[in-house]
Amino acid sequence: MRENKLYANLKKCVFCAPEIPVLGCYVSKNGVRADPEKISSICSWPTPTSPTELRQWLGLANYLHKYTKDYAGLIQPLSSLLKKDATWLWRPEHQAAFDSVKKSLASAPILMLPDDSKPFHVVCDASDFAIGFALMQFDDEGRERVVSYQSRQMKPAERNYPVHDKELLAMRYALIKFRVYLLGEQTFAVYTDHASLRTAMKSPHLSQRMARWLSFFAEYNFVVHYKPGKNNILADALSRRPDYDPRTVLGRQVIDDEDEDDDYCAVCIASSINLTNVAPEMDLRDEIVAAYADDAVYAGIVAYLRAPSDETLGALSRNTRNQIDRYHLDGDLLCYNIDKFDAPRVVVPNDDDLRARITHEFHDSPMGAHLGREKTFAAVSRDFF
Repeated sequence: MRENKLYANLKKCVFCAPEIPVLGCYVSKNGVRADPEKISSICSWPTPTSPTELRQWLGLANYLHKYTKDYAGLIQPLSSLLKKDATWLWRPEHQAAFDSVKKSLASAPILMLPDDSKPFHVVCDASDFAIGFALMQFDDEGRERVVSYQSRQMKPAERNYPVHDKELLAMRYALIKFRVYLLGEQTFAVYTDHASLRTAMKSPHLSQRMARWLSFFAEYNFVVHYKPGKNNILADALSRRPDYDPRTVLGRQVIDDEDEDDDYCAVCIASSINLTNVAPEMDLRDEIVAAYADDAVYAGIVAYLRAPSDETLGALSRNTRNQIDRYHLDGDLLCYNIDKFDAPRVVVPNDDDLRARITHEFHDSPMGAHLGREKTFAAVSRDFF
């Protein structure tokens, strides 16, 4: 540090500690484990009574999903309650899913820290309705350890793929998800339980889809190994969660598949976008409401919405009048919809201190998960305007 002129703040240093908190998790010589404070918050959370409360809880649980192999399947019944036209009705299957996520996270394992000096290997599998994959390494004692695991449901079009294409889909998403570890790796192994997959990629008769995927695979240096399902326990279980089966999920949403070749895990992206919803607490809500009076624009909008008349409408600017149908009052709280399909956003007055407080509270809260600047701003903007 002295040679590179780096200086440490002693107040922020920890010495001779068996483990330290880093970015919302705890790191030790044994690996990475979930923050016990976040797990405690999840496990002590009361049963949600509204979509807003469910989103708040899922926002926290979603941050810890990498510690449980079946998270996406467990939350599927809960996600169905958050659909646009869904009626809020908490049923036994929702309570069971709620309790299962708590139990799964409470017993979350310690993930191995990735070691660049050791080779990685990937196990993947596909069922009729889902794919599962895991990034793994062997530790110093020769034990096979999980670095990260993921699973997701298939889109409707993907469920119509031939079996070997489903297996390739699982492999492709695994390489995308673990790209930072695998790209540039000398040689790594991919284990699948579909024997014909080893020769399918060398067939002279390729579909356009497979040709595109082979072009993607060419970026990586890997060897495919056949591993029967009875031995490929982890990936096989990830892909065969009964919760994933569309026949067992009530009111399952049909996903538009216009872009079936998207390079990103649609379920992972959707969950990170839609489940990190933060509602203002009561003291913050009161501060926002009180600040409307000092904002000339929003004070006029609030006055009109409380007492619609030609006089209060005429006091607004022409631009504001053209957009007045996008505003509504939720009690005393002013809300804004970008369009009819947009969820309401809480309008924050032009008060720098108030806006800074909202940003900092979101960033520093357990549900904020200490996101970076751009991600924090994007996340706050989904709930505040």
